[in-house]
Amino acid sequence: MRWLMLLLFFPTLTLADEPVEVDVELFLAVDLSRSMTPAEIDIQRRGYATALADGAVFAAIQQGLLQRIAVTYVEWAGEYAQRVVVPWTLIETAQDAQTVADRIQSELSDGMSRTSISGALLYAAQSIQSNDFNGLRRVIDISGDGPNNQGRPVLRARDHVLEQGIVINGLPLMTRDQMSRIWDLPDLDEYYRRCVIGGPGAFVIPVEDWSQFADAVKRKLVLEIAGLPARPLRVQMRSLPPYDCLVGEKLWERNRRYFDLP
Repeated sequence: MRWLMLLLFFPTLTLADEPVEVDVELFLAVDLSRSMTPAEIDIQRRGYATALADGAVFAAIQQGLLQRIAVTYVEWAGEYAQRVVVPWTLIETAQDAQTVADRIQSELSDGMSRTSISGALLYAAQSIQSNDFNGLRRVIDISGDGPNNQGRPVLRARDHVLEQGIVINGLPLMTRDQMSRIWDLPDLDEYYRRCVIGGPGAFVIPVEDWSQFADAVKRKLVLEIAGLPARPLRVQMRSLPPYDCLVGEKLWERNRRYFDLP
């Protein structure tokens, strides 16, 4: 009744708390752990910016029921190390997409310590729940070059996120450099499949060489925005052997001496 009275006297007044309906709420969680070199950080920034401004990605947006999405770009590392580069932003036009792409490339970031996939997932879920948008689908797109080694066990974080109806897709970075000799997980793509992703249509797109990165991001964004599976689903005829989703924590304990030097 109070709102009706206010609207009579102030006809332009709107319900500011009403969320904006979109086809997808897309949380881009981008690895910025210390194992990422400045050159790799730059490749990631340029890759996401180029993909978001690509015509194929905008075409996927236009194919949606509402023809608009909401996106945020957040860099992450340790359990409480998340840096918002682009806050939640509506993309409804090609210019909107270009503005987000420009924003991604406008800042330079230094790497942060540790790798907490679980921290990133929990942060992303809370951000999705508290933003000003209401998506027909809600997706966390998380990239990373190593397994979880800090914070809540990744399976617990993943299950918490999935219980909220949020899909998690993965972009494991399986490139090789000096740092990977210490933290190398040869089957990082399998780790992401078994321990990180989940929800209807969830998928993993591995990146084995940095030259593949921009194309992998574009393909991933098109699939996420359009709500398409990465490949035809196949019936699993046999159960998979157990997988140790605490492998990252064990790697940290084995190698932490390199970081505990006085």
